[in-house]
Amino acid sequence: MRHRPRAVRTLIFALTGALAAAGGATAAVGAMGSGPEDVSVTVTSLRNARGSVVACLTAKPVSFPDCSKDAASRHLAIPASAKAVQLDFGAVAPGTYAVSLFHDENGNGKLDTVMMIPREGFGFSRDAKVRFGPPRFAAAAFTVEGEPVKQTVRMRYLF
Repeated sequence: MRHRPRAVRTLIFALTGALAAAGGATAAVGAMGSGPEDVSVTVTSLRNARGSVVACLTAKPVSFPDCSKDAASRHLAIPASAKAVQLDFGAVAPGTYAVSLFHDENGNGKLDTVMMIPREGFGFSRDAKVRFGPPRFAAAAFTVEGEPVKQTVRMRYLF
């Protein structure tokens, strides 16, 4: 385990920045060849059906988990459910991607915090673990090539 300075603050800003902007805007991601494939994410372990699950998909490591730095990222906001929620990013060009998401329980469009610690749920593709801040792109990255991609992410809550 390696401690990264300002890691919790980075997680908070990253998840609130771009993900809060997910009011339905969708942009094309990647252009690394032909043969786009569908990318979907099943989100489990939501603690309630209030609000929505807000997510973004990016191919740029420097834009993860804060997709606001990537004009080509895709954003989704789906109503929450007491059961699993299915996020469908549609056809995505071949390449390497990562997803970050949070459970906006009160519908205010941002990840709420207490003393810089998330009060609402969050998660990352490949169910990447969080230690002293958000995971690196490589820990959450998955490859799109040749067949549809299905990820499962367990929503994590600290409070």
